[in-house]
Amino acid sequence: MTHQQLAAAVRSLMPRAHSDLAELVAFPSVADPRQFPVEECRKAARWVADAFAAEGLTGVRLLDTPDGTQSVYAELPGPAGAPTVLLYSHYDVQPPLDEEAWLSPAFELTEREGRWYGRGAADCKGNILMHLTALRALRQVDGGFPVGLKVIVEGSEEQGTGGLERYAEAHPELLAADVIVIGDTGNTAPGVPTVTATLRGMTVVEVSITTLAGNLHSGAFGGAAPDALQAMIRVLGTLHDEHGDVSVPGLVSDRTWAGAPYEEERFRADARVLDGVALTGTGTVADRLFARPSITVLGIDAPPVIGATSSVQASARALVSLRVPPGMELKAAQQALAAHLEAAVPGGAQAHVQVLSGGESFEADLSGPAYEAMGAAMRQAFGREMVAAGEGGSIPLCNTLRTLYPQAEIILIGVEDPTTQIHAVNESVDPAELELMALTEALFLQEYASRRSA
Repeated sequence: MTHQQLAAAVRSLMPRAHSDLAELVAFPSVADPRQFPVEECRKAARWVADAFAAEGLTGVRLLDTPDGTQSVYAELPGPAGAPTVLLYSHYDVQPPLDEEAWLSPAFELTEREGRWYGRGAADCKGNILMHLTALRALRQVDGGFPVGLKVIVEGSEEQGTGGLERYAEAHPELLAADVIVIGDTGNTAPGVPTVTATLRGMTVVEVSITTLAGNLHSGAFGGAAPDALQAMIRVLGTLHDEHGDVSVPGLVSDRTWAGAPYEEERFRADARVLDGVALTGTGTVADRLFARPSITVLGIDAPPVIGATSSVQASARALVSLRVPPGMELKAAQQALAAHLEAAVPGGAQAHVQVLSGGESFEADLSGPAYEAMGAAMRQAFGREMVAAGEGGSIPLCNTLRTLYPQAEIILIGVEDPTTQIHAVNESVDPAELELMALTEALFLQEYASRRSA
């Protein structure tokens, strides 16, 4: 088949990609039963299973992972002697956050100014459609697939529960493949074909501070009674120095990034930084995102402004995220953060620090034949050379897969370029990027099979 035939097939499938993505986005599949019904995740899992079964994959089933969620598995043997490629994505999504800040309903795919908006439109349901559209195009043009296929679509990636990781460790034969394509990253900019070379690891820590048996009147007791919320603010303020660099002993914050740069002007635009607001930290933007640790306060339990009373707070709780760059050991970083938080609590207040989750950083080996095939596919699809870039986010499963299958090449691609605003309100996907990345994946499967059989 020719590149032009495959490109035409992908283009003809884009209306179907839109309608399918609309159905999938409509499931509020947040894998947190405290916020959303578990049944919505199960409906999304069933939709994904049915979609891959419809493309001829066999052995389609829902895996009950140890964290109580479900992952979708499917497979299809390839032609004799053909390599096996595992396609990964996840159907669970982040909570919508402030639904009133969305310009259109979070769980209703809405087209606006050439983009498709909705929670999960990019991360990661858009990547599920990338996989499906690539496979559909190959079937339409060639009647089948040139490689053996396995598909795994996770149900709790955004919660970092590790359910699929533990399941894979208990069933190591299940996901074995020559190449693993992780559909959960994106290009450095629209139109710039990118493979992600590194990921930071991540850990989440919960810290609780208690100072009183109960809240007190701020007039009668304020000024002498120890305020737990004020203590929490002081503790969190010690995590960074005056420049915004991480100031936790044991976390090295001066490493540099040797790969592709991330120009400050483009970063400011991608991050929608307001005029006149300085960036956090020192060094280049790429240093800060790809080579150094970062700490983010994800949430604080505190009285809301509306309805607050004149009280000294007896207790406070915060959720703190630490991103760990390649070259920094996760367990040591977790211990350093926990020790720092405990030591920073003032005035003998009672404190409890609990590590909730964690995943190691990842660094890909770009030297194998699958990367050569991906480079050729991206050159055909985009008309320019592939870029290898860093990514500040985390996908803990990558290291599990590398440990289980050390000979497999792991390639990270996807539709989540910086303009998609994943994890934020008004998340969206550029359908042009979805089309090009689906074409890239189809071309890659064709190119990789050809190179392996040569």
